[in-house]
Amino acid sequence: MTATIEPRTRPRLHRAWWVAGVTLLGLISAAAFRSTTGVMLEPLEADFGWSRATTSFAVTLNLMVYGLTAPFAAALMERFGVRRVATIALALVSVAMTATLFMQTAWQLWLLWGFGVGIGTGALALVFGAVVANRWFEARRGLVTGVFSAASSTGQLVFLPAVAYLANGPGWQWAAGLVGAFALVLAPLTWWLLRDHPADVGLLPYGADPATYVEPAPTRGGESAAGFAVRVLRESARSRVFWILMVTFWICGWSTNGLIGTHFVPAAHDHGMPATTSAGLLALVGIFDILGTVASGWLTDRVDSRYLLFAYYGLRGLSLLVVPWVLAATVKPSLFVFIVFYGLDWVATVPPTVALCRQHFGLQRSSVVFGWVYASHMIGAGVAASFAGFVRQQAGDYFAAWMTAGGLCLGAAALCLLMPRHRVENVDTTTTAQM
Repeated sequence: MTATIEPRTRPRLHRAWWVAGVTLLGLISAAAFRSTTGVMLEPLEADFGWSRATTSFAVTLNLMVYGLTAPFAAALMERFGVRRVATIALALVSVAMTATLFMQTAWQLWLLWGFGVGIGTGALALVFGAVVANRWFEARRGLVTGVFSAASSTGQLVFLPAVAYLANGPGWQWAAGLVGAFALVLAPLTWWLLRDHPADVGLLPYGADPATYVEPAPTRGGESAAGFAVRVLRESARSRVFWILMVTFWICGWSTNGLIGTHFVPAAHDHGMPATTSAGLLALVGIFDILGTVASGWLTDRVDSRYLLFAYYGLRGLSLLVVPWVLAATVKPSLFVFIVFYGLDWVATVPPTVALCRQHFGLQRSSVVFGWVYASHMIGAGVAASFAGFVRQQAGDYFAAWMTAGGLCLGAAALCLLMPRHRVENVDTTTTAQM
């Protein structure tokens, strides 16, 4: 008798991980493109003679348009596909950043940074990651969302030191050109590798049970993407949870992108710290935020998201209250501790917020609901960018800006405890309990 030995085959890596990798690269790039604005404020002011209020307003426009694009981008992705929307967004960023090389007046800066870069990066914001995570993952969804959330920090880590060196050395034009060229290269790569749904390649989402998995129904064919986004907003606005998420994420944006992301480098420079050093510290925030946000995603799969948000906002508020006393011309141990602590908490709020959107509003519409919540995040960031710029111009320092942000974060922590423990999976928002 002879034994027949069948060849052993290694299990294939699920396509979801390839899609996640491409998505992560797009998120990293979009975050890097958007974060360059803070580093370029002072070089632009020196070159064109613009005031801090003028450049801060450009950042405000960028942040607000970035945020308001998110829900409509999520709806467009539901209707026309993630692949198509992401590729067009990258092309738009490339055109807008390249066009800044030829600008002469402030309104051109507002147009290109505010609308061109704002719309392009807004379509590649965290809603992009939320759509991919919801479509491609059943298992490890919280962890993947955490990794996607950490992409903003990775973008800072990769790009900020280089952009700061170029902006304060050869010139801000070199920094803008680098961003435009990178977006141009990434656009065809995204089109080649990204896919809209697991079913497009004959697969189920990662971790889905073939016996129980039900493919979500497509959005209504006769409804426009904008109409769908507005309808989801109208229906979700009946829920108390929605407004708590909107307000707390508005404060999240105020305390991160709007204040630290935009004004940390100029504020540190007020204390005598070189711009390249402070940009390096922001990049260091990115390193620790990767750890903190991935850990937050892991915790979101195991801990009540309301309590996670309570802890994150409370600790962030306390840390912001001490900033005026830790900034100095050199990096002292107390400043380093703040950078590590703040980095761990930077966007750790995203995985539990995405999870709460899914739990309360259902898988089918959670991406668009999160898009509106994320829009409030960036509007808060935009208001903070102008507010802090105004405070700096009027008072000569950022003290009132730090105190305001710290107080708002403590208020957000208290609001998180007002959300009920209510879970609704894969249901229409009209069937969600109204509170």
